[in-house]
Amino acid sequence: MLLRPAAVLLSLPLAGLAPFAFADSAQSHSSGFVEDSSWSILNRTVYDQRDYKHGGRNSGARNAYKPRSERNGLAEEWAYGLMGTYQSGFTQGLIGVGVDAHAYQGVQLDSGGGRAGKARLLGLDNDGHPKSEYSRGGAALKLRASNTVLSWGEQRVKTPVFSSSDSRLLPETATGLFLTSSEIDTLKLVAGHFNESTDRNASSHDQGFVVNYSDGRQGNSFDLAGLVWNPGAAFSGSLYTSRYADTWNQHYLGSTFTQALGDRRSLSLDLNLYRTTDAGKALSGRIDNTTWSLVSRYNQGPHSYSLGWQQVDGNTPFDYVTRGAIYIANAVQMSDFNAPNEKSWQARYDLNMGGYGMPGLNLTALYVRGFDIDGSHVDPNGGYAYLGYGKGGKHWERDLEARYVVQSGKAKGTTFSLRHNVHRGNTAQAELDGNQIRLAVEWPLSGGF
Repeated sequence: MLLRPAAVLLSLPLAGLAPFAFADSAQSHSSGFVEDSSWSILNRTVYDQRDYKHGGRNSGARNAYKPRSERNGLAEEWAYGLMGTYQSGFTQGLIGVGVDAHAYQGVQLDSGGGRAGKARLLGLDNDGHPKSEYSRGGAALKLRASNTVLSWGEQRVKTPVFSSSDSRLLPETATGLFLTSSEIDTLKLVAGHFNESTDRNASSHDQGFVVNYSDGRQGNSFDLAGLVWNPGAAFSGSLYTSRYADTWNQHYLGSTFTQALGDRRSLSLDLNLYRTTDAGKALSGRIDNTTWSLVSRYNQGPHSYSLGWQQVDGNTPFDYVTRGAIYIANAVQMSDFNAPNEKSWQARYDLNMGGYGMPGLNLTALYVRGFDIDGSHVDPNGGYAYLGYGKGGKHWERDLEARYVVQSGKAKGTTFSLRHNVHRGNTAQAELDGNQIRLAVEWPLSGGF
């Protein structure tokens, strides 16, 4: 029954399916290592304040050393990030050679040992105090034959099962091999093998993998393979399989279908489905989890209305490696709504103020409610027992956002965003009650050689 939404969406474009066509070779058009190279610099300032309510406490490292009654309920960090990236072209010939490199730096503007940790903007020292600055850098060697590229080294990756998040101050990165092949113009194949991921506020590269909910027991490698099919503007589909060593096997199915309904009106459906089972030594314990979401979206001119449903079937939360590998619809700002056996629904409204003479300004209001959480059957010896899920858990979240992008002039592309988020729940679910205010400003620079 869970696969029926996917079957419906996948069948819609088949009647008009054209034969696959091979894509023109990108390597044959290479102008050279330097000639096709580019650089970019992104300046980003983020202020994040989280005020925890009803006994909730900031879980930063400094607070963890204090008795619970003395811990601060306020998490607050303000920081500046500088991100420089360089992407070379490829040398000419049958196999092109290139390099991608990056250097990141984060600087503290304001925080303190009792306030840092939860927002993860700043790196922390061994005593739990925020660092005044932290930095890291890396590079990846890349080889290209025709339209197939193999990268080896530290890089940013984006897939539904392993993905580098960029939702804080600095981006997440991963170290390993990543292959992308687009020899057929509507089909992309990907594969990867990684031995670590680096969190957004980290300055070292030897911390293993970032796993979001398990208690810290780690596998030593992550493998993935997948395909993305885009037969036309109305439909896209993707299928992935992955293995987190000695922990779990995870498979993913996703699809998007869009139907035009007339002038400036359209309807779309987005499906995301994950299937996770324990594997090997089962370091995180028994896992048998199916998690999926389905969202319908109606667009009319500058207005967009969305309704969604998300469901977790399993006695563990839906978990994932890296901060960004969660494509389910109700993974929002303060909660993923991914607790054991949880059901949740979403209502969302987006307004593009360009339709009212203010291009570049977008407003969003979102509400998610989760219920029927039951973690009473979690493996007592597994990696999720410490979360303390009960039976009958429920919670809700409300997110408001205003986002403006400068449209012209010297500051073109500069982005301002302001968010206000509220989360509340009962004691049978594992998230804290809190209010969040987040202000971010981004100023990009880019060029070529």
